[in-house]
Amino acid sequence: MQLSLANPRGFCAGVDRAIEIVNRALELFGAPVYVRHEVVHNKAVVEDLKSRGAIFINEVDQAPDDCILIFSAHGVSQQVRIQANSRKLKLFDATCPLVTKVHLEVSRYSQQGINCILIGHKGHAEVDGTLGQYDTSKGGNIFLVETLDDVAQLNFSKNQALAYVSQTTLSVDDTQEIIKTLKEHFPQIKGPKKNDICYATQNRQDAVKQLSKQAKVVFIVGSQNSSNSNRLKEVAQRNGAKAYLIDNASEIKTQWIENVNHIGLSAGASAPEYLVDEVKQRLKKLGVTSIDDDLTNKEEIIFSLPKQLQ
Repeated sequence: MQLSLANPRGFCAGVDRAIEIVNRALELFGAPVYVRHEVVHNKAVVEDLKSRGAIFINEVDQAPDDCILIFSAHGVSQQVRIQANSRKLKLFDATCPLVTKVHLEVSRYSQQGINCILIGHKGHAEVDGTLGQYDTSKGGNIFLVETLDDVAQLNFSKNQALAYVSQTTLSVDDTQEIIKTLKEHFPQIKGPKKNDICYATQNRQDAVKQLSKQAKVVFIVGSQNSSNSNRLKEVAQRNGAKAYLIDNASEIKTQWIENVNHIGLSAGASAPEYLVDEVKQRLKKLGVTSIDDDLTNKEEIIFSLPKQLQ
């Protein structure tokens, strides 16, 4: 039985930066450190940070005065930012710079009164933060679309100024289809100069596409609430493989790999590599005899920490 690993996989620069911000805050200021929302969507990472003194909260008002508060990698709305700034808090922003790029696009459209369409998943932390960048007092509004059916429900005239942005962790193929339909319905629509879907999401999906052409079964290491990990599972399934999203090696069921001679393995952008190593060891015990791990597609992007934490 052969095991092939996707490359690149696992942590991206935005996740690395977010986790390091929490770690550095704990080192410099001591526990507890408060984090609004899970800093990244991975159970193992969150539990590790909790054990070292990070306290994860859902709302700013759950943080006591004079504490350290960190915004998660997914970003926050302007309302949350204003609320936090009104408190006696020491703030650090772990928002991924690529999410911030989308926030700035939305803010610019709102200042110009241009209606904006956000392609994304309702209720996801990143989507909530991005929707919250739009100031409706300038005369425009922001609309969330998840599917082609949602696009069909939009009603804009041909002379209305219109723009679109997208969540950074979506399926590249799904998003392209929605963008194509938006342009067909509304030829005047503007989009970002560069795709909003982040480089890491694109690279990991491309790698899983290649992997699932050979592997009959593909394991994606990632948590159930991780958008980019779920998209990797879907990419593998679309390309003909059976795919399973697992938090760790203990979740693998032996029947999943019965009569299988080629297995693929990848990890979402918020999953640490040690979890991948544990899956590799588990699969070796279950019969894997050779492992292909081509590291030629290594990513070199690094995002710097806030100056106070450097």
